[in-house]
Amino acid sequence: MEIRYITPSDDRMQVSRIYEESWKCVYKNIIPQKFLDSIEEGSWATVLDSPGWNTLVCVEDGKYIGTSSFCKSRFSDYPTYGEIISIYLLPDYIGKGYGGKLFDKAVSELKKQGYEKLLLWVLEDNTSAKEFYIKHNFIQTDNVMNDDIGGKQLREVMYVSKNEK
Repeated sequence: MEIRYITPSDDRMQVSRIYEESWKCVYKNIIPQKFLDSIEEGSWATVLDSPGWNTLVCVEDGKYIGTSSFCKSRFSDYPTYGEIISIYLLPDYIGKGYGGKLFDKAVSELKKQGYEKLLLWVLEDNTSAKEFYIKHNFIQTDNVMNDDIGGKQLREVMYVSKNEK
């Protein structure tokens, strides 16, 4: 397994496929099924190179199996924080340790960039992700934001690295 920064030669459609398959699996029964079914191939291909974002890919035996994006906090209330924007794996690789390694690499890279305080947002109903972040030394804060995804009102909760609440 290799975890590295995305390069210009990496197949953006294959990396986008990780998001697509992960969303359809992880958010089943959280996000409306009609919305999940409507996710088009390549939906995330263009955001992987967003200005200011860093994107990692996790590759196993030549196959893209995971990805994580991170950056300086996108939220003006947290200008000194690094932010983990996303971490996704193909469904067959969830729960096998790849996510922890990918997450640890994203945290390490943010620390190398000088961020001592880190934040991320997670859907309130995504119990397994919340447990994952707690296991990786993040704690839930009282900060929430509302989202409308597929016509359903959902709440996201902010987690921060320990000692940053």
